[in-house]
Amino acid sequence: MRPAQLQAVLDREFISASEGQHTPVMLWGPPGVGKSQIIAEVAARHRAPVIDIRLSQMEPSDLRGIPFRVDNLVEWAVPAMLPDAERHGKAGILFLDEITSAPPSVSAAAYQLILDRRLGAYEVPDGWAIFAAGNRQGDRGVTYAMPAPLANRFSHFEVEANLDDWVAWAYENAIDERLIGFLRFRPERLFDFDPAHNPVAFPSPRSWEFAHRALQKFDNTPLLLATLQACVGPAAGLELNAFVENLDRMPDLDAILRGEEVPVPAEVDLQYAVASALVGRAARAKGSSDARETYGRILDYAGRFPLREMGVMLVSDMHRAIGSQLFLVPQFSAWANSVADVMLY
Repeated sequence: MRPAQLQAVLDREFISASEGQHTPVMLWGPPGVGKSQIIAEVAARHRAPVIDIRLSQMEPSDLRGIPFRVDNLVEWAVPAMLPDAERHGKAGILFLDEITSAPPSVSAAAYQLILDRRLGAYEVPDGWAIFAAGNRQGDRGVTYAMPAPLANRFSHFEVEANLDDWVAWAYENAIDERLIGFLRFRPERLFDFDPAHNPVAFPSPRSWEFAHRALQKFDNTPLLLATLQACVGPAAGLELNAFVENLDRMPDLDAILRGEEVPVPAEVDLQYAVASALVGRAARAKGSSDARETYGRILDYAGRFPLREMGVMLVSDMHRAIGSQLFLVPQFSAWANSVADVMLY
């Protein structure tokens, strides 16, 4: 399932925890695909705390608590890391990350916590959702087969890398527009992991964020190529570096936004680059006094692409970045009529 759909599922599951309808959710996926990021974004939207418990780093007694004697009875001290309404808040997310890397003895200790929302005398507060994530056995990570009793305590979703969802996230988080343009040009590079070859660095949504940081730190230095390859692997790093070096032939974006007649570049890679850069300009203009003027001139330019699908991609990404304000711009109707026979995603 694509990340945008999973976020909708997790949003509803989080809300349902206070309604007594919550089902624990297990996210499966290869390393770097964004499982933890999806859960962090759900928590941020609801302004809720996340308690991240790595079962792979625990012993069974760490989860069950420490026994102590009270008169002639033995009671258990509840671990401070477990959710407590007074200390952590009435609502939040208990996140069991790397659950498939936990030894069976530890995962067995979590059975009652996940299904019954309790562990001995301890109870998970109402309002707290339980989410878990882990790698699949074929991903060459340190994983154990999930025992059937544990698996039956979750609803299961597999996370897939989706370029449109990643691009929307990238614009929201100010990821370098050159990187966005490159992945629009080479979408198969968003996630390229072959567990059979067990690569050290490989392209993934997570490692492209590292590449963004490398661009900020090492741009225009002899170290850029090596640092990009260190993030996303030799082949993808080399391609991105070549793409960036070719951008000196990009059209003048300021002239486009002034409404001047700027020709569309003939090279397809430059078309992707200018489209991504213009979406970035639109995102930064959101809320400004000249936002509508900026949007209108970008729409005018979108209509000049010889391949209309390129203009559709530009406007679709701009809609994800700025929302329904786009429909209020006078040029939108003219542009929409010019591409009426092309599907708008």
